[in-house]
Amino acid sequence: MTSPKYKLTLKEYPVELQPRERLCRLGVQALTDGELIAILLTTGSREATALDIADQILTRYQGLKGIVNLAVEELASFNGVGLGKAARILAAIEIGKRINLQGGDFRPIIKSPEDVCNLVMEDMRFLDREHFRAMLLNAKNQVLSCETISIGNLNSSLVHPRELFKVAIKRSAQALVLLHNHPSGDPIPSREDIEVTKRLLDAGKLLGIEILDHIIIGDKIYYSMKEKGII
Repeated sequence: MTSPKYKLTLKEYPVELQPRERLCRLGVQALTDGELIAILLTTGSREATALDIADQILTRYQGLKGIVNLAVEELASFNGVGLGKAARILAAIEIGKRINLQGGDFRPIIKSPEDVCNLVMEDMRFLDREHFRAMLLNAKNQVLSCETISIGNLNSSLVHPRELFKVAIKRSAQALVLLHNHPSGDPIPSREDIEVTKRLLDAGKLLGIEILDHIIIGDKIYYSMKEKGII
């Protein structure tokens, strides 16, 4: 009895349709989300090609946004993925996140809330819990780093002045932009958000570290306390 033909690799596709070939001919921008993931997977399983598996992943999690915060075990649970391929995909996602804030000797200069959001929006709007971060700036308002200070539960994030300014002092930051996300997608601040901000402002004045703004990240929108006159 003849064994069924298994689709093990992307090489079984016509050359002109293979994701890697399309990338080389047309550029990486021409590839679909599924094709990008398929390149990272390299091979499929006995039942499905890498493209099939990539499409299954994207369908279950409703696109790239849904896989940003997956644990490696969740991604590895797909037939044909495993820990090695899952780790490769999550590593590629993390590289993309870090590129926003790293560029060799290049340090972005912050002149407005929009400058901040251009750096963090695509990362923070996908988070499923509130993350409180601080963007550390030097005397020229250049970004030194963006540090996670605390991670809350599904609805809130708590931060203590001690934790925030310990990081700022260690990096010799001259100023800070506070950031946190609202998983609901609505960036309107709560009363607690405003109270915490005022407490951190007072602590910053005592230490000589200026807080320039507190920006709340929603889904493709943001709320700047500086712009709204709260700071």
